[in-house]
Amino acid sequence: MKTLVIAEKPSVARDLCKVLGKFEKHDEYFENDEYIVTSAVGHIVELCMPEDYDKRDAYWRLANLPILPEKFKLKPIERTAAKYKAIKKLMALKEVTTVINACDAGREGELIFSYVYQLAKCKKPTKRLWMLSMTPASIREAFKNLRDGKDMQNLADAAQCRSQADWLIGINCTRGVTKRLYGSRAGNVAGVGRVQTPTLAIVVERERAIEKFVPQDYYRVVANFKVAEGEYEGFYQKPTFKKNDNEHDRVDRLWDQAVALEAVSYTHLRAHET
Repeated sequence: MKTLVIAEKPSVARDLCKVLGKFEKHDEYFENDEYIVTSAVGHIVELCMPEDYDKRDAYWRLANLPILPEKFKLKPIERTAAKYKAIKKLMALKEVTTVINACDAGREGELIFSYVYQLAKCKKPTKRLWMLSMTPASIREAFKNLRDGKDMQNLADAAQCRSQADWLIGINCTRGVTKRLYGSRAGNVAGVGRVQTPTLAIVVERERAIEKFVPQDYYRVVANFKVAEGEYEGFYQKPTFKKNDNEHDRVDRLWDQAVALEAVSYTHLRAHET
């Protein structure tokens, strides 16, 4: 009986083998008496596209929107299909009794493994190798403290939820906005995404603020102070306890010259009193 270990990248698989003992190298995996170690190359399984559900959705039409699959389906990414087939074959081996998810510790690592596991229709027990670093000591410690795959279900669900949300917004909004903006003109796409579009809005808003910015003179009250060890420069800070103060204002900037002169007189007065 053997344990299949699936890393996220080939380099990680090699590092695991260095710690776990001597291995015989094959085309897509490493093997010894206890383990079979292989790897993905990042994401190798993805959500099916609209046309995979219905051929009519291959054409971008407003009348077809929104596209809401009753159940999301998975498929191998075309450029890495051979890697997926190799891992699926290893999962199906009779001598493999347990599968260890050794992908990167985090949501995306959980997604890479869970999508492969689901598409391969694997039912074998899973364990989670949770490594926070790739030092030999950290790897050994992670193997000593393997987590049960079921304990990671919430993280896997969160990852799949993110993936499906990206699909729903990206597919529907990109098609809808593109058709509204460009109609039937081929070659024009207005990409819309769950993250990229709000981020773009923040950048545009900031750029507009920069364009509307009007420089304004301000005053600073600065003084040099002598101490035993030498001199240092200090500056007057306006009080910040007033409710109408702008929290974004620099407290060392005075916009009214009269206030600045009053601050100078006040500091001189306090210096004489001291």
